[in-house]
Amino acid sequence: MIQVQNLTKRYGKLLANDNLSLSIGAGELAVLLGPNGAGKSTLIKSICGLLRFQGTVTVDGHDNRTTEAKRLLGYVPEFPALYPMLTVSEHLEFIARAYRLTGWEPQAEELLRRFDLDDKKKKLGKELSKGMQQKVSVCCALLPGPKAAILDEPLVGLDPHGIRELKSMIADLRTAGCALLVSTHMIESMEESWDATYILVKGRIAHVRRRADGDAGQSLEDLYFTITESPENRAGER
Repeated sequence: MIQVQNLTKRYGKLLANDNLSLSIGAGELAVLLGPNGAGKSTLIKSICGLLRFQGTVTVDGHDNRTTEAKRLLGYVPEFPALYPMLTVSEHLEFIARAYRLTGWEPQAEELLRRFDLDDKKKKLGKELSKGMQQKVSVCCALLPGPKAAILDEPLVGLDPHGIRELKSMIADLRTAGCALLVSTHMIESMEESWDATYILVKGRIAHVRRRADGDAGQSLEDLYFTITESPENRAGER
């Protein structure tokens, strides 16, 4: 569903992503791990078509910059970017109009209910806490029913109820055949549900682990530290 081939991204002389390739199939949850500055957010923004890069990215066979690909892809950024003068309800209506959705209201109501935002519909974006903004951001990303979804540190700022609901939603999306890429520092939150793990160090994929290959009794957290704290990877972060 999501195919990344030989993706390279530079910021001037800084090589942020160095010839990265990865694949996420339908119904697969891939976890993207790495220390700060490893290039995770750059990779995500490139996949979402927000940055120019060298290489190719496709979503269900469509170039990621095309309208067809964008209709299939849901994106939750690391930092919510709501419109300060739109209400919660108006944010969802804006997404529905942008995607030309019909009969979207029941889905919007369900998303708001699950995130305890029922009584916040008339709140302006600027009036919401960081956690509430994150919840609205997730609702907007999931309203169109994406076939692929990318979530960048989605659990940060959420209360325990929000974390539980988002993890439940991720499980539901996976079961429904959605291809998922989740970048997180909260490694334990993905411990039970991942299918593939990509560990980035200094702009490169330092290790790929697929659950189907077996874990050799090693937790995801142990694997992360084994890779990132190895002698060859401890010489500074990108």
